[in-house]
Amino acid sequence: MTKSSILGSDDQREINPQWFTGKAWMKMLSSKIGIDKQDMYHVHFESGARTKIHRHNGSQILIVTEGNGSLDVYEAGDDLTVGSPIAVQESTRLSSGDVVFIREGMLHSHGSTDPSTTFSHIAINNLPCGVGEYTTEWYDTADGAISGRI
Repeated sequence: MTKSSILGSDDQREINPQWFTGKAWMKMLSSKIGIDKQDMYHVHFESGARTKIHRHNGSQILIVTEGNGSLDVYEAGDDLTVGSPIAVQESTRLSSGDVVFIREGMLHSHGSTDPSTTFSHIAINNLPCGVGEYTTEWYDTADGAISGRI
């Protein structure tokens, strides 16, 4: 058995700053404890930071560990191209202790809703059918539409 801690800022994973609005960082957990069928991170969002809109080819579980945030789910077609309209279909407020399940292919964003405090969650990315590569498609948006793929 191997153990790790979600506390502290050691073992930070480099993130692509194009995937977030504001400052965020991740601590890799899965490789530290030897998990190979899921990717697991502790994601920290500085005040007001959020992910950009994205979707995964596998499911995702978020477990909120600190602060206040939200999970926004977007309504959009399956074939997202520049100019594709998007609209918030559902917004769920998140706080410490909350757990949410995001099904594969669901267009969403998540992060802090409080400009004065941090927000963090554990993200567990479940590989499609337990095998293969977990992929994420990231999108830029403007004026209620997709403005590009990152």
